[in-house]
Amino acid sequence: MKANKQPWIAPGVLPLLAPFFILFALFWLVPLIGGLRISMQSNTLLGEPEFVGLTHFKKVLGDRLFYLSLKNTALYTLGNLLLILPFATLLAVLLRRTWSRLRPLLSYALLLPALTPPIVLGVLFLLVFHGREGLLNQLFVTPFGLKPINWIKDPSWILPALVLQSTWRWTGFMAFFIGCGLEGLPRTTQEAASLDGAGPVRSFFAITLPQLRPVLIFCAAYLFVDAFAMFSGAYLLLGGSGGTANAGLLVVTYVYQTAFFPHNEFGTAAAMSLMTVPVLLLVCWGLFAFRPKAASRMAVLK
Repeated sequence: MKANKQPWIAPGVLPLLAPFFILFALFWLVPLIGGLRISMQSNTLLGEPEFVGLTHFKKVLGDRLFYLSLKNTALYTLGNLLLILPFATLLAVLLRRTWSRLRPLLSYALLLPALTPPIVLGVLFLLVFHGREGLLNQLFVTPFGLKPINWIKDPSWILPALVLQSTWRWTGFMAFFIGCGLEGLPRTTQEAASLDGAGPVRSFFAITLPQLRPVLIFCAAYLFVDAFAMFSGAYLLLGGSGGTANAGLLVVTYVYQTAFFPHNEFGTAAAMSLMTVPVLLLVCWGLFAFRPKAASRMAVLK
């Protein structure tokens, strides 16, 4: 007799998942289909638009500024990952070793930048990066005898300014996630490593860090998607443009410029947005599909 096949989903779970699928279709599939429809129509703002097929996609493929915005966004994303993840991990470890009564207050302080509206952060960072009199120059540049940096006018420093802005905003938030991951790790392995004579640094890199890999992958995916959705901070800091020589032109900013000024090219902007979707899906799939072979970490310590 053939064994009964197990159902692909447990009975009674589908009704619980129904709200998720409804919201997923409402806020993701419907806009995606609508964007695909707009990308194949003419840029007519008033009147009945005409079907133009893949014309807008061909136009985007020949647009030099689109490739520049992709390059800037990639560098911006890489800078975020290289700065935020190590600092967030360090803060999470230090927070875990802090006096327990101080942890709630410190956790709130770390979360505060992420909870602040992006528009408020943009105005705040105008004061931080503004010319010679900006706070960053006054506190960290001129006191060491260095020449003041024009963060939002010099093409060499515009993108680093955006990365610093994002680092200040998201480091504490990522530290919160990593701290939750640290609290969920089993203590038995670390205790066994301590009995074998492994120091705290060696134990962290050989045991704790590999066990944190799922949390770190989630944080990396979050930062990656946020980098492609970054708009308010860059828009306010650079006055709605890409800055000098478009050194700070990001994908979302360029899509906004294309859609709303100067020619109201909504179809071209929709095509531009859709062309970034495969990149996002591919990178996120690669992050979450990465499953290294499990290995005994105790063998590394011996």
